Amino acid sequence: MGSKLYVGGLPYAATESQLTTLFAAHGTVESARVIADKFTGQSRGFGFVEMSTPEEAKAAITALNGSQMDGRPLTVNEAKPQEPRTGGGGGGGGRFGGGGEKRGRF
Repeated sequence: MGSKLYVGGLPYAATESQLTTLFAAHGTVESARVIADKFTGQSRGFGFVEMSTPEEAKAAITALNGSQMDGRPLTVNEAKPQEPRTGGGGGGGGRFGGGGEKRGRF
């Protein structure tokens, strides 16, 4: 078991310092991060906490999974490795995307 934890169900007003304080009761918090929308800056309702040892991470999961933060139930479990992202973009085709047949005036 790793020491990086996924924390879901966070209140949208939750801060990284609140997350650190919540998890510090169960061990040493190496880092705490609340994930925000890149366009609005609004919290997306989840984050990640890294504990210093796998034992502390397990203790935090046991104690905090299903607990409440500002009336919202938390989901706390081991974070899964981030999947490699494939390129987006693309498109083309369609009415103005080019590539199709060229039509003359007549």
